[in-house]
Amino acid sequence: MPQKGKAVNVTILSMLILIYAISKINLPINTEVKQYLGYPTDSLLNFTELTSKYGYQTQEHSVMTEDGYILKLFRIVKDRKCLIKTPPVVLMHGLLLSSDAWIDAGPEAGLAYLIANKCHDLWVANCRGNYYSRAHKTLNPNTDAEFWNFTTNEIGSYDVPAIIDYVLDETGEEKLNYIGYSQGAGTFFIMCSEKPGYCDKVNVLIALAPASRQINTNSVVYRTFTKSMMKLERALARFGVQEVFSKGALSQEFLAFFCQLNSITEKLCWAGQSLLDNFHPESVKNTTTRALFGHFPAGTSVHSLAWYGQSMDSCDFQKFDYGAGNLERYGTVLPPKYNLSAVTVPVVAIYGQNDGMVDTKDVEWLIDQLPNVIEAWKVTDPKWNHFDVTYSQYTGELIFPKISSYLRYNFSRN
Repeated sequence: MPQKGKAVNVTILSMLILIYAISKINLPINTEVKQYLGYPTDSLLNFTELTSKYGYQTQEHSVMTEDGYILKLFRIVKDRKCLIKTPPVVLMHGLLLSSDAWIDAGPEAGLAYLIANKCHDLWVANCRGNYYSRAHKTLNPNTDAEFWNFTTNEIGSYDVPAIIDYVLDETGEEKLNYIGYSQGAGTFFIMCSEKPGYCDKVNVLIALAPASRQINTNSVVYRTFTKSMMKLERALARFGVQEVFSKGALSQEFLAFFCQLNSITEKLCWAGQSLLDNFHPESVKNTTTRALFGHFPAGTSVHSLAWYGQSMDSCDFQKFDYGAGNLERYGTVLPPKYNLSAVTVPVVAIYGQNDGMVDTKDVEWLIDQLPNVIEAWKVTDPKWNHFDVTYSQYTGELIFPKISSYLRYNFSRN
């Protein structure tokens, strides 16, 4: 065998072993042990415990999708002093995140807290596959591979519509406001394409660093890893690997342990995020870094990451490409494109020019495809990156005023 072929095979085998290790080896550390080791309290608390710690009253709801997935939805109950009548707000996280991402920055900067403080009826969602929504009516995520047979397509076609219907039923409202971050915005676009009529249930979509096609992504690690998943998905399935980066797995527990050791490791952990995203010095506090790695990564499917790998090769926003299987699955040789012209809801796009994962060129391409963009706003800080949306200490001053102004506006009356 040529030397180059041997090197490629060794690389592929090494990648398979690495992915198997980080996905299959579970090392959940007991909470009491973590407390003894000095883990920050915020990193050990779940959504309801953490919001309660800071004086917020939270309800936990379960939503079942049409295809049987059970999703956790958290509602931060408005203070009795809140008399303002506005549409309820749904807040949806991005890839490998959970509802915790919106509160890890603390009451002064976490977007969930900032929205609740303005008296909005806030519902913080979780999509299928993260640790809050790792459940199904009939499938066992630990033993049934079928549970993990999903991509953003299923999240957009089933999860987002189910959450919207549930919130409207619970509140008795006709419309709600939807804030989607990265994947959370991309899956909303998919819903509008695949579920006619659902855009009509939303007053405004606020799309934060919205992800669709990702052909211009400049994150080498993100691009390399997702494209590796695309190439290795079948091989990993033979090893029984359908889930990656779950809470309690080797990768998450190592990060949670390492990042809380001391001030040096805290800084190293956040500096390390520049391997995924462009760097923004001092934007994220060390206390936030220590808290977030207790909740991140939150888990997803190999199949979903493989779709992201494909999105970096396609000039269109389209469904999963099954190659020769497209004809049987879709009735067409090529995977269908999502119909972005169906996103008729008023859209506000907010994005940063230093985003290493969702490049501005892809955001601007997306904006050109959407029929009802009422504002496309680039954050004024030139260093604003992808992770800043959830974790920056400057969220309250840099993006929340823009978000807040649209949450109070009723578009159906104009």
